[in-house]
Amino acid sequence: MYDAHTQESLQMVAQSARDFAKAHIAPHVMEWDESQYFPLELFKKLGEHGFMGVLVPEEYGGSGLDYAHYITIVEEISKVCGSIGLSVAAHNSLCTNHILSFGNEDQKKKYLPLLASGEWVGAWGLTEPNTGSDAGRMQCVAEKDGDFFVINGTKNFITHGKSGKVTVVIVRTGDLLDSRGMSAFIVEQGTPGFSAGKKENKLGMRASETAELIFDNCRIHKSQMLGKEGEGFIQALKILDGGRISIASLAVGIAMGAYEASVQYAQERHQFGRPISSFQAIQFKLADMRSKIEAADLLTRQAGFLKDRKLPCTKESAMAKYYASEIAVQVANEAVQIFGGYGYIKDFPVEKHYRDAKLCTIGEGTSEIQKLVISRQILNK
Repeated sequence: MYDAHTQESLQMVAQSARDFAKAHIAPHVMEWDESQYFPLELFKKLGEHGFMGVLVPEEYGGSGLDYAHYITIVEEISKVCGSIGLSVAAHNSLCTNHILSFGNEDQKKKYLPLLASGEWVGAWGLTEPNTGSDAGRMQCVAEKDGDFFVINGTKNFITHGKSGKVTVVIVRTGDLLDSRGMSAFIVEQGTPGFSAGKKENKLGMRASETAELIFDNCRIHKSQMLGKEGEGFIQALKILDGGRISIASLAVGIAMGAYEASVQYAQERHQFGRPISSFQAIQFKLADMRSKIEAADLLTRQAGFLKDRKLPCTKESAMAKYYASEIAVQVANEAVQIFGGYGYIKDFPVEKHYRDAKLCTIGEGTSEIQKLVISRQILNK
């Protein structure tokens, strides 16, 4: 798939991400998970290594890399901790990428260096309490008041909702159900009328902060709008193409982490006088796990290849996200089974992979929504 130069570059980036995760993430994984601690200080270190602005051009302080490298970074971090992988993915592909893709020059110069350095962590707000996949019915509304827009309403399930220094939020500026009745705004933390609400207590991804956003007569100057009025929903759909590649990468990483732990355990664990890896039942599980992971990774990289070349990738990114997230759950489930009783214990890594994997089938569009997107793409053609 890649030429020798790209392959060498990918190996270097993978090793860098692997070394970082081993040194700065692995020692704290269960501590952060148990306490639901969002390690904000870690993201400045991630920024120093170029992992917070992977796709951002160097002129704005980013790494200037492509999706092939981005996928590799997210996978390697997610092998060690899905929570940190999720936060890196959300920061890069949603908030930062939205400003990069649709911001004007002033907005890019102001925000991208702060986001790419990890000095600021970004959030992105589309989902509301009663409108998940049905975004056209959103109730968070912005009304014009001279050169300002006054926003009222709430958003929920927002990654970095409390700690995000800047949020890209999509709100309704027109009629209900009008795809051109929504607009995107950049809102900074501390803006009057803008606050964080409840932090969610989650099954998995517990070290990645998820919270509610509250807008109470929040006045935003028109200069904070991304693109033109009415373009917010169209922008969001394009951003979600990249977001699905991110979640697919996250899912592949979690699956690979569970698989690698299973291979090691199967070779170390002895029953009936020999390692359990010598039993065909275990060998076949490992063969299935690895085959599914390889297929998911190839789907993900195919979508990234198209995205890098600015070619249509809606179907491919949805397929990657759907398949990778479903196999992450399957692989993590088999990993727990291979570990047996120890797989159910928090002292061993696969229990966390098992809990983390499930979100991948829900976040940024459920598996059912991905199948809807894929089928529409197929039938439209």
